[in-house]
Amino acid sequence: MPHATAGSGPRRRAVLAAALAPLALAGCSAEEPARRPAPGSQAGAKDALVMVIRHAEKPYAGDTGTDDEGEDDPGSLAGRGRRRAEELPRLFGPTRGAALPRPAAVFAAGGGKPGTPARCRQTVAALATALHTPVRTEFALGAEPALVRAVLAAPMPVLVCWEHTGVPRLVRALGADRVLGLPATWPDRYDLVWMFTRRQGQWSFRELPQHLLPGDA
Repeated sequence: MPHATAGSGPRRRAVLAAALAPLALAGCSAEEPARRPAPGSQAGAKDALVMVIRHAEKPYAGDTGTDDEGEDDPGSLAGRGRRRAEELPRLFGPTRGAALPRPAAVFAAGGGKPGTPARCRQTVAALATALHTPVRTEFALGAEPALVRAVLAAPMPVLVCWEHTGVPRLVRALGADRVLGLPATWPDRYDLVWMFTRRQGQWSFRELPQHLLPGDA
């Protein structure tokens, strides 16, 4: 009767099984890579609707705007910008023919620093009066992460009037910067609304025209 060795029989099978176990686990890991969320997704986040506009028209080079007292002010809106601000309430519900939902909260670039341009606040002043809601201006250009935290904590929908140079930072802070169809920068226009909608943790984007003044595209 042959003598059993350490390399045969049940003991050999046990040694082979122990040696192959790590390889089997590695194979499973290779076949099942870690799942990553889709671009623009925020699992578990509440639904949100955030509308972003640029301030209305500013003075051209060599011209000046007017402040709330009618005095010349290069940091204020030009005449056409004032007219756009006056017409802005027509764009939002619940008035007849309104194209966009009524904002429950309105934010505008501010920060309270001396010399801060007033254009964003001036743009939404008439709208805020029509909505019977204050304009929140505690966030300055450059404070987009803090702004977005306040926006997402506010009642929806939210309207944000911002300087166009800060809009890409605002969108990144929202987590919507990789959404399909989103331009890399704000176009050289004052007559647009960017609408960001989050449903089941996923952002979507639409660009809408205002059509408030003659000459709007």
